[in-house]
Amino acid sequence: MMSLLEKNRPLRWLGKQLFNREDPAAFFDPLLAQVDPMLVRQYVPAKVIEITDETADTRTFILKPAARWAGFSAGQHVNTCIEIDGTRYNRTFSLSCSPAQWKLHGTVSLTIKRLPGGKVTNWMHDNLQPGAVLGLGEAFGEFQLPANPEPLLYIAGGSGITPILSQLETLASEDWRAPVTLLYFVRTQADVIAAERLYAIQKRWPAFNLQVLATEEGETPQYLNDQHLEQVPGVNARRCYLCGPKGLMDLATDLLHKRGIADERIHCTFFAAATAALATDDLGGVVQFARSDLSVSSEGDAALLDIAEAAKLSPQYGCRMGICHQCSCRKTSGTVVNRVTGKVSGPGEESIQLCVSIPQGPVTLDL
Repeated sequence: MMSLLEKNRPLRWLGKQLFNREDPAAFFDPLLAQVDPMLVRQYVPAKVIEITDETADTRTFILKPAARWAGFSAGQHVNTCIEIDGTRYNRTFSLSCSPAQWKLHGTVSLTIKRLPGGKVTNWMHDNLQPGAVLGLGEAFGEFQLPANPEPLLYIAGGSGITPILSQLETLASEDWRAPVTLLYFVRTQADVIAAERLYAIQKRWPAFNLQVLATEEGETPQYLNDQHLEQVPGVNARRCYLCGPKGLMDLATDLLHKRGIADERIHCTFFAAATAALATDDLGGVVQFARSDLSVSSEGDAALLDIAEAAKLSPQYGCRMGICHQCSCRKTSGTVVNRVTGKVSGPGEESIQLCVSIPQGPVTLDL
């Protein structure tokens, strides 16, 4: 008997040829959006249900995604699609609630800090209202909890608390038996994001030790140091989760390494992609966009996504950090360097991520 996938294959092929879409039904999205934005197919629509102020520059947006959204694991990210003045923008945010919220109520939370000069975060703070609809991608990310209870240490800075909130609420609801400590660095006590939720977790979950460290409230700035770690019972035996500004994460990783904690027990998620040290002399080259019949010369360490956008192309992307793989594209020839890992590709056909791939000589893309 012919499977449903096999039956739909001709329709999918026709849709791709006529509409350049993986899902032919998405061709009707403009019409569906006028009838009901929650019916569109190109992305999973999510309606804004409630907005809560966390601090002077941070808000939590509670969303109700369409039922076909697949859900998430504590600590994962999600790509959002937001239309501003007729242009769609994709941005990646951490989910700040536990998966139980999605399973019980059909809602999820994004806790988002307004970024100085940020187009999307500022627009969301200034314009999103309950009832508005934005798009969600499927959740992704490897910043996830261990399968079995063991002692944990969290080190967070500023809005890096968001994926950790998701994990802490999950652990508290499961009554995680092993000790868990959070060292949360903020400028002042007024900058504590989700303070009410954090202190509520501390109150109801005896295994949880919360330490909020205000770096700018003392006579001298207070930064993470080995004394902070020394005060965590059994710190050398803990699995560690880090999220925050790169400077804090680099410092935390260095201090943990000096204590003999191995890389496999340190889990990091960054606000921006870490980059490998690259020799830029041999980077750059002519990039041929085969389907667009366009050729562009590049120099230095510009990523293929930036090169494509500068050439007025609009490839799909999400996180721009090499995490979500939404910008994956087929390279048909040429060599690229991954700016995160420093790894050099082979010269032949393969799938690459545009956002972290830098041409090393002539490159041809199926784009």
